[in-house]
Amino acid sequence: MSQTPPPHSAPPRARAEIDLGALRANVRALRARAPHSALMAVVKSDAYGHGMVPCARAALDAGAGWLGTATPQEALALRAAGVGGRIMCWLWTPGDPWREGIEAGLDMAVSGMWALREVTAAARAAGRPARIQLKADTGLGRNGCQPADWPALVAAARAAEDEGLADVTGLWSHFACADEPGHPSIVRQLDLFRDMVDHAEKAGVEPEVRHIANSPATLTLPESHFDLVRTGIAMYGVSPAPELGTSAELGLRPVMTLAASVALVKHVPAGHGVSYGHHYVTDAETTLGLVPLGYADGVPRHASGRGPVLVGGVRRRVAGRVAMDQFVVDLGGQTVDEGSEALLFGPGDRGEPTAEDWAQAAGTIAYEIVTRIGSRVPRVHLHEEPHDPARQRPAAVDE
Repeated sequence: MSQTPPPHSAPPRARAEIDLGALRANVRALRARAPHSALMAVVKSDAYGHGMVPCARAALDAGAGWLGTATPQEALALRAAGVGGRIMCWLWTPGDPWREGIEAGLDMAVSGMWALREVTAAARAAGRPARIQLKADTGLGRNGCQPADWPALVAAARAAEDEGLADVTGLWSHFACADEPGHPSIVRQLDLFRDMVDHAEKAGVEPEVRHIANSPATLTLPESHFDLVRTGIAMYGVSPAPELGTSAELGLRPVMTLAASVALVKHVPAGHGVSYGHHYVTDAETTLGLVPLGYADGVPRHASGRGPVLVGGVRRRVAGRVAMDQFVVDLGGQTVDEGSEALLFGPGDRGEPTAEDWAQAAGTIAYEIVTRIGSRVPRVHLHEEPHDPARQRPAAVDE
């Protein structure tokens, strides 16, 4: 049932509108880019700030066969919310809830021997095998098993399978520079991944899925799609990198719109300082509008003096410093009513800035802009459909 508010209605203070219809369309568009692979919808970090459970359900409704999270706590929260299907989580630390993950039917990444020891001990305690996916470090240098250590990890995982303590369901890795077309590391990583997969399969591993493609690789590297692609930022309609094209050029639509209600409008004389440090001083008599969002809400302080905002149908910029709870825009003499809408970013349909515009203003990436929006900004999920667990069974790999 749609929760669409009246058009142009002002939020009480601020809100992040999440268009689940756009998210479903993005999932379908990404599936079309990799038609012979299953799609994992990555919903880590509260679905990149969009709301994990509603976004997970919408992605499954649109045909995602898997969900992906960073931490086991995120994955277990999905299960607690009644979300079914395949869920993989990859960022484990010693002492994490391995047994709970086994009992919840999670796919759990193993990057080293310590993790294999902990997960097999948990499997003994649970009395059932763990679903594990071995991660290869093919060049990113973060998590994952180094090539020199891979044979030992594969052998130990096979021994765990023979003991009935594990099922190796996947072999996977992660690109370092897939968002930089033509970067030489891409081919090197692909070749090494194929070699490490080949070694594991010759050792007797029979994975359900092999995967390395993230959002940019899904969009630009069909040779990397294997059995499964993992789409994160692209699912939310944000381009993984300006070099790859805008959201529209990639056939995606931004899902989040961040809006606030103008809290105060006042006339000030020329020479009036604005916000901390008076880094902005009015050069003429003007009007100022107060927007009740600040860095505590995720508005980047680094965008002080540069962050774009649509107020009264005109694009303005943050005047002076972004404070913890608020910032100011110079309205240039224009008068708007208190309660008028200030649009920080969205799809751009009404001339409002995009998350990428804010990323450029803050010297960062659009991933950070949407993910950092804080918890005191309520998420309003639009076009949310009734929950139907029957639509959330695992999809076939060759869909």
